[in-house]
Amino acid sequence: MLQIDLYTEITCPWCLIGQHRLDKVLKERFPDLAVDIRHHPVLLMPATPAEGLYIPDLLLKRYGVTNPKASFARAEGEARASGLDLDLGRQLYAYPTQAAHAIIIAASARGTQHRLAVAITQAYFLQAKNIGKAEVLADIAVAYGFERDEALAIARDPAWHARVTQAAADSAAASIRSVPHFVFGANFAINGCRSEDEIATAIAQAIHGITHNQQANG
Repeated sequence: MLQIDLYTEITCPWCLIGQHRLDKVLKERFPDLAVDIRHHPVLLMPATPAEGLYIPDLLLKRYGVTNPKASFARAEGEARASGLDLDLGRQLYAYPTQAAHAIIIAASARGTQHRLAVAITQAYFLQAKNIGKAEVLADIAVAYGFERDEALAIARDPAWHARVTQAAADSAAASIRSVPHFVFGANFAINGCRSEDEIATAIAQAIHGITHNQQANG
């Protein structure tokens, strides 16, 4: 069993691409590998208001970007290179992600964490859903081991939001501030937009390291 720790922010397009590439590499190159993918939150904009932030305005104010479509081109091209139809113009708002991260953390006990995290991220980018809304999250979560009322309660619970904030603080304390960030087998880390080949190499190195340690201790 290979443990994969994945640090992401739901509204980051590179995280969508990273998750897609990880799943693709595991399916195509390591079909028999048992993995345990654990998600950890990174809050890039923790003060995002409930109504969201209009992305063209955000890009202009933060980065001076006057042509959002041009700024989207690299991420969209990387996504298409891995078979993912990504049009960043579909989603015009960045929404708060604390509620979504809370449900993703809760999904760990149900064994559905990674699949739910991918579903929420895809709902945000590919279907332009407002993943800041508890109702939207509950609609998604019912397919991943949750009762709808239970998911609603978690999404709205300040205690769960505080748990997300603490987990994000733990990520920052570990010097993880940019996403996606992958840790394979607790020892082999890669960060940012990595190719499928780079992800596959990191997995192979982690497997080799685990095998070597087992032989040395056996």
